[in-house]
Amino acid sequence: MRYARFRDPSGAVRTGAYDGETVEFGGRTYDLHSDDVDLLPPCEPSKIVCIGRNYVAHAEERDEDVPDRPLLFLKPPNAVAAPNATTSLPAGKTVEHEAELAVVIGEQARNVTAAEAPAYVAGYTCLDDVSNRDDQSRETNWVRGKAFDGSAPLGPCLAEPDDVPADASVRLRLNGETVQSGSRDQFVFTVPELIAEITDYLTLEPGDVISTGTPAGVGPLSDGDHVAVEVEGVGVLEHTVEQ
Repeated sequence: MRYARFRDPSGAVRTGAYDGETVEFGGRTYDLHSDDVDLLPPCEPSKIVCIGRNYVAHAEERDEDVPDRPLLFLKPPNAVAAPNATTSLPAGKTVEHEAELAVVIGEQARNVTAAEAPAYVAGYTCLDDVSNRDDQSRETNWVRGKAFDGSAPLGPCLAEPDDVPADASVRLRLNGETVQSGSRDQFVFTVPELIAEITDYLTLEPGDVISTGTPAGVGPLSDGDHVAVEVEGVGVLEHTVEQ
């Protein structure tokens, strides 16, 4: 089952069953293309914990080592952007797309073991880790590089864990052309391993997100580009950019 948060014609925020074309709540079905509804991010995270170099091929394309433990960095709530939103890119910077499978946490998690971790997963969604490479290369904390407004388009829905295969594909199309293609079974560190590592250091709250890393094929974004991130079992997150 998949669920989407949306704003209905009255302005109320609802969560309903989602099929990619419609969303249902309270016995009423809303057409996402013709009814006056807006898709919202599927959760409201207090933080997004991102994972660097969790695909060997991506580490290789950046000429960097595969880490021996998960490489962690944070995106704050201001980075979250809704499906179909437009992200304003930092002026004069080289900014790249990164398609990612995102994990949404269902209950407070602290000192969780890998064996316990699946019970804390509410579901999965799509995320584009939009990255300002110029400043990322100059910083150690990556605030300018990773945390700018709208740098984490998220959605379009929350898919229950059983609906997302263990080898789910992760793809990105830029202006209709597939430029990134990988799969969940290529992760260096699995989702349970990531939850265990993160919760050794910080508490994850309901609605928090773990973005699990990107496959090879990252590349630059330009004014007017259309991005589509697709995760098997979840659906397609679309957004545009302007500069």
